[in-house]
Amino acid sequence: CCWLLLLSHTHYLIIHYSIVDSSKTRYIAIIVQFHETMMENQNYASTKKEYSTSLYRELTNTVDPSLDSSRADPAFEQLFVIDELAEGNEHTFSSVKVIILVGGPQDDTIFRPLSLRTPPPLFPIAGVPLVQHHIRAAMKVKNVKEILILGQYSTKLFHDVAKDATRETGIAVSYLQEYTRLGTAGGMYHFRDLVLHHNKPDAIVVLHGNICCDFPITKLLTFHEEKSNAKVSILGIKANKASANNYGVFVVDEKSKAVKHYVEKPKSYINDTINGGMYVCSPSLFELIKECHRSRDVFHPRVSFERDVFPALLSSEEEGMFVFESNAFWTQVKSAASTVYANRLYLQLYHKKKEMGQDPNEENKADRTSTFKNTIPSLAENCENGPCIVGDVTISPTARVHASAKIGPNVSIGPHCVIKEGVRVRDSILLSGVTIKKNACVLNSIIGWDSVIGEWARVEGAKVGADPNSPTTNIQQQPLFNQEGKLEPNITVLGEHVTVDAGVLVLNTLVLPQNEIKKSQTNQIIL
Repeated sequence: CCWLLLLSHTHYLIIHYSIVDSSKTRYIAIIVQFHETMMENQNYASTKKEYSTSLYRELTNTVDPSLDSSRADPAFEQLFVIDELAEGNEHTFSSVKVIILVGGPQDDTIFRPLSLRTPPPLFPIAGVPLVQHHIRAAMKVKNVKEILILGQYSTKLFHDVAKDATRETGIAVSYLQEYTRLGTAGGMYHFRDLVLHHNKPDAIVVLHGNICCDFPITKLLTFHEEKSNAKVSILGIKANKASANNYGVFVVDEKSKAVKHYVEKPKSYINDTINGGMYVCSPSLFELIKECHRSRDVFHPRVSFERDVFPALLSSEEEGMFVFESNAFWTQVKSAASTVYANRLYLQLYHKKKEMGQDPNEENKADRTSTFKNTIPSLAENCENGPCIVGDVTISPTARVHASAKIGPNVSIGPHCVIKEGVRVRDSILLSGVTIKKNACVLNSIIGWDSVIGEWARVEGAKVGADPNSPTTNIQQQPLFNQEGKLEPNITVLGEHVTVDAGVLVLNTLVLPQNEIKKSQTNQIIL
């Protein structure tokens, strides 16, 4: 049976009460949908967990006094879902266009040696290329008519991704190559005819291609629509004080959420609300971008949202820039270490979706010849004749993993990999064609395409220094070398076609492609 409790015209609870006959235990599954301001009300606990526990205890006595409300039931926590809505309803824009900014080869140096084979937007994270997480999120948004990918990479690199995404999602996906570096706003202005006139959009969503998050696009669109004078609404993320200065920082009016001040990568601490790299723009913003573009000379055409458009908008008298603050998981993918952290976050997201019944947990039925998979990769599970799976793991259907291997947590195994007897893999990404021989160990590492790890070899890197349970955690993009010129501890990365001989230890080392490691290496860069 089901009850609807109206708390007010914007707050309501839907309570679904069910009985599990097999265990003779009764549970209450509660779905709570409420206005954002509800969490700010002093009558409610400051955290979701405290709120849900107190609500559970209150409702057990109300719905069924026989239930034991004196203790927290672990099973109940798995059934409890809280959906925070920016406002009560979805947006009403009739046409939305999504633009994904992927940058170009000049941004790839910090990603080496992995970027020598594939650009970061196409690097596989949690089973699919990074940019496909953006496309998948965009295609779920109401009234999205077109997705444009902008960058300086060769068109042939993104041709198959765009073509397959169009075929499998039914939404037009195109890649547009910039002739030179035009900046985050300059590329949009250069292709303004395609952006503004084809499938004329009421709102334009801009996604930076190097972010990893759960993409609250619908919430951001709803927020933007409710600000009648908004020209741009920006996703704001809470960062810890130590890392905030590495990003654009806002000073926001707490009541109206209007931006009062913005600084891109300030030298001193200003605030802990940072730019999340996701914007909703009104078409009228192009007039301001045009003014910024005309102020440039022909030899320096770059126009940046962060350094040009946002400051220009704040300098005007009108209040047109707002921030939608979110505590959802978020990080940037710039270095190799950040991909392992992003892999963990996306695997956790898969796990949550699986619990909500959105993952069929069966072999991916998408066309294996396609570069785009319109389904969430299934998480591996323990089975009688399979390997030992610990935590969240994705394994390609074409990979072969021996039953005596132990895999996880936080592991993605790519196509055509071979994992032999007694192998241990944890907190790592294995790219396509990797072979790990008997009793080898891979920890906190990325193993490049077609690489081979010999028997009893150990490839290990430093742990990624980030707490996935902290809402203000963002992976630090640390330099390779410290001030003394010494290599900083980091994950181990093996490039393409690297061979590690039997019994060799490779610790905190970067290995460029086509190398054979015949003796143990620690804190080295192998050219």
